[in-house]
Amino acid sequence: MQVLKIDASVIRKCFLAGANALNAKKDIVNELNVFPVPDGDTGTNMTMTIMSAAKEVAALDEEPDMKALCKAISGGSLKGARGNSGVILSQLLRGFTKEIRDLKEVDVEILQSAFDRAVAQAYKAVMKPKEGTILTVAREGAKKGFEMVETTDNIIEMINAVLIHMEDTLELTPDMLPVLKEAGVVDSGGQGLVYFLQGCYDVLLGRDVDTSVHDGAADNKKAGGHDAAAKADRPDLKHVYCTSFSVIPKKPLTSKVSKSFLSHLQSIGEDVDVDFSEDYIGVHLHTNDPGMAIQRALTHGALKDVNITNLRDEDMPCIRKRENAGDRSSERTEAENTVSVTGNRTEAPAVHKENAFISVSAGEGISSIFSDLGVDIIIEGGQTMNPSTEDILNAISRLNADHIFIIPNNGNILLAANQAKSMAKDQDVRVLQSKNIPQGVAAMVGFIDGVSPDDNENAMNEAIESIKEGEVTYTVRDTSMYGKQIKKDDYMGICGKEILSVSSDPVETTVDLIKEMLEDESELVTMYYGENANEEEAAQIAEKVGIDRPDVEFEIQYGGQPIYSYFISVE
Repeated sequence: MQVLKIDASVIRKCFLAGANALNAKKDIVNELNVFPVPDGDTGTNMTMTIMSAAKEVAALDEEPDMKALCKAISGGSLKGARGNSGVILSQLLRGFTKEIRDLKEVDVEILQSAFDRAVAQAYKAVMKPKEGTILTVAREGAKKGFEMVETTDNIIEMINAVLIHMEDTLELTPDMLPVLKEAGVVDSGGQGLVYFLQGCYDVLLGRDVDTSVHDGAADNKKAGGHDAAAKADRPDLKHVYCTSFSVIPKKPLTSKVSKSFLSHLQSIGEDVDVDFSEDYIGVHLHTNDPGMAIQRALTHGALKDVNITNLRDEDMPCIRKRENAGDRSSERTEAENTVSVTGNRTEAPAVHKENAFISVSAGEGISSIFSDLGVDIIIEGGQTMNPSTEDILNAISRLNADHIFIIPNNGNILLAANQAKSMAKDQDVRVLQSKNIPQGVAAMVGFIDGVSPDDNENAMNEAIESIKEGEVTYTVRDTSMYGKQIKKDDYMGICGKEILSVSSDPVETTVDLIKEMLEDESELVTMYYGENANEEEAAQIAEKVGIDRPDVEFEIQYGGQPIYSYFISVE
């Protein structure tokens, strides 16, 4: 089979098929996480990034103008980018579309140039590129494309060779990154990119592929023409998706955990309605990001009866479906049955300020700490719930300040924050290098009122570097890392990128972690306990460590964060 040129309609179909192929394999990509912790979200981040673009692409005509198609792909992926893998994917797409946006057709030479530009754009977005990552896989694919231009003018032959070489490169990534080899996995971002390209290739081969995008706005446009498009553009809806589902919890939720879950839902939507009981949780809310609600819910148990409808479609009603769990709901009063909150507690202040702060946070206690320290807007998120570039951009746009400091508090959010900074127009935005919650707290404490923004940026980043941070979480699979045998459901104490302690007991694990983190000159340990820990347990940990280190002061604070039992800082 020979294909010499492809136009915008074929590229549109390839993109949608590739997006769906990645979506179908996202769980496999998630499982390639190096650390055996419950936050493997590369597949989720890449999928949510590309599906943001796919929704805009699907809303176009089946024979679109190339410029409009490229704008939908590039703009949709840039705004929807989540996590480092999602940002890199969006930059690959941005570079690719820059090369073809003014053309009517694409041949092998133009494809090769587009691949080269995609790789150059992605490398430019990463401050310290590493070998053995999605960047390596993409670069090697572009290099193979250059070789193929010399031997063929058949696009199918070229893409086939590129794919084979990318797959071979992917298999070599453990030899380039020792941590991949130790974990026994290939690079997750590279694998996601290969899945996407395989979906695109299937279209060129004439295979039967799914190019539909299950999004109300796109479906409306196809079904209803101009009237449907007008409905999709209705400006009166603040939150578009009516989201309803049930959760069968792994264990009964404590009042603090329930409050934290409710607080998260409140922060990402409105008309929140939650029904808690020991063996059932019913959820309803209106949100622009159902995925963030669902991801958080999955940390508490198994999902049932998921319904998501687009409120811009007048034929789609607001669904408040509840599973009737026997007669227990009738045994409680209405006040006990439902907790309802309307509105978003992270609304920005209207007054002008010289300096303003945006922080990413997970957990009611952590969010309260940042609020007390002067943070103006809190974006709920973190591990498993990385906010998108658009989420951060929206927060920036709501601030009336001369200088805006973004505190990402997660290494996987830094690229999205920097991408939002680059997209913010006529605003002085500064992204601090905080990669975890304790560093974010240190940054805010390090802010000095009355000095220049440059001096404050330096001071806050110096404060970040001045502390040691650690975290304790549970494991999701058996593995061997850093000379330690790790079993599923063990607890791990992690400092930086190293696992320092492992055991089946969270107290023992945390005690061992803190002892490893302490140095002779250490004076203060701060523990932020999560929704699955408690103050009494934290005090027990402090007491055990204090036996050997009576010179160290301990501070215990409620964080309420999911997944991580403890965040720890040592100063």
